[in-house]
Amino acid sequence: MILSSLADTDRYIALHPLFARAFAYLRGTDLSALAPGRHAVQGEDIFAIVEHCAGRARTVAKLESHRRYIDIQLVLEGVDEMGWRPLAECENPIGEFDAARDIRFYDDAPASWVATPAGSFCIFFPDDAHAPLVGDGMIRKVVMKIAV
Repeated sequence: MILSSLADTDRYIALHPLFARAFAYLRGTDLSALAPGRHAVQGEDIFAIVEHCAGRARTVAKLESHRRYIDIQLVLEGVDEMGWRPLAECENPIGEFDAARDIRFYDDAPASWVATPAGSFCIFFPDDAHAPLVGDGMIRKVVMKIAV
């Protein structure tokens, strides 16, 4: 898991061949004009999901993980207090992995919470379980999905 600001994206481009395109999209797009939902960037390799919803309490947030995609979760408005736990330490899965949605949920508690303010992002790799959209008030964010 990585926490950083949009101004520092050049540090992370070398981590994955598609990160340069994903960060260029984040820096070069009027993200405030995007409607909630899915937005194409580069086929199934890179796409953006815009979310705008009320934050939830830590007690109801469930950890999730993905196998096919890396998440770059950029907060646009509000503060998203995302939970995190190494996937290897998750012992209580809820159901089976949903391949169509590339997601599995867990009933484990996060090991830590990361307060992510507007203008900052978290990168979650497939070995990072995370519980997003936690906080008071409304949260607007864009989640870049990067094919592994």
